Amino acid sequence: MGSVIQLKNKINNSYFQLKNSVEDRLMLVEEKIKSKLESNVDLVQKMSNYHLNTGGKRLRALLTLGSAKLCNYTKGTRDINLAACVELIHSATLMHDDVIDNGSIRRGKKTLNKIWDNHSSVLLGDYLLSRCFEMMVEDGNIEVLKLLSSTSSKIAQGEVLQLQHQGEVDMLEETYLKIISAKTAELFAAATKVGAILSNVETKEKEALEFYGRNLGLTFQIADDTLDYKSESKFFGKKIGKDFYEGKTTLPIILLFQKANLKEKKILKNIFSKNKRDENDLNRTLSLIKKYEIIRKCYQKANHYINLASSSLSIFKDCDEKNILENLTSFSLSRDF
Repeated sequence: MGSVIQLKNKINNSYFQLKNSVEDRLMLVEEKIKSKLESNVDLVQKMSNYHLNTGGKRLRALLTLGSAKLCNYTKGTRDINLAACVELIHSATLMHDDVIDNGSIRRGKKTLNKIWDNHSSVLLGDYLLSRCFEMMVEDGNIEVLKLLSSTSSKIAQGEVLQLQHQGEVDMLEETYLKIISAKTAELFAAATKVGAILSNVETKEKEALEFYGRNLGLTFQIADDTLDYKSESKFFGKKIGKDFYEGKTTLPIILLFQKANLKEKKILKNIFSKNKRDENDLNRTLSLIKKYEIIRKCYQKANHYINLASSSLSIFKDCDEKNILENLTSFSLSRDF
């Protein structure tokens, strides 16, 4: 048991190592976000304050700061502004997600739409995006503007694609990868590439960090979807089976459907065709997931993207920043928060 805890601590330490390496910059990112969300409209301010108090890993902002540091960016505060930008895009998508999914818990706390209402949450998400685009214009770099605006567009398309395949238990694995690539991996890729763009490095280094971010994002989302069928909410910060109850078809269900016999396939189709699923449905599905060792198979898939992410950093010289980013791939897969 001790060795498992030590391994977990080592995995989680890779996240804290990244956080500690850019701690002074991250504090400025937090201040920038807070100042940008100030509003004379009372409800906007209340909701913004609540959102800020819910915290979060700030992983995407950390990736921008870490990538900029890896590429020796030292010229000013653009990394701070654009790390804040990336976080605002992420936060806005979460607010919209919670409305679409009728979510009630995020990061262990009630969602904005649960406390206020869907209309207010959608509009606050729009407010965050508008603030983000102001900051992008202020930065003045066309490459950054194109990248982040394109990323926002792709995220929205990923959301629509997921809705299009809602409850489709026989979804192709290829379709699932398209969805999570658009919804999650694109912003990871943008976060890491922005750090390189700021530093005026060679195209190959920009592409390497973009490739790293994309594969890290895929790993992160596969792990997130897998945790929904194995973790405890007190560690993970969201109710177990959340995706299941919402009728989302994620990798565990796709792989399960591939392995299931005809009778079990029919059961799964019936479960996911319901308007609402109950605890008995979840327990039945979990027993099949255990029967076919689906969790292990999901992690095997994710390991492929871990290897791609790690190998993409080989063009950078050995340094602390490179080692931290390489180690972060393990955190994205095996984290417990």
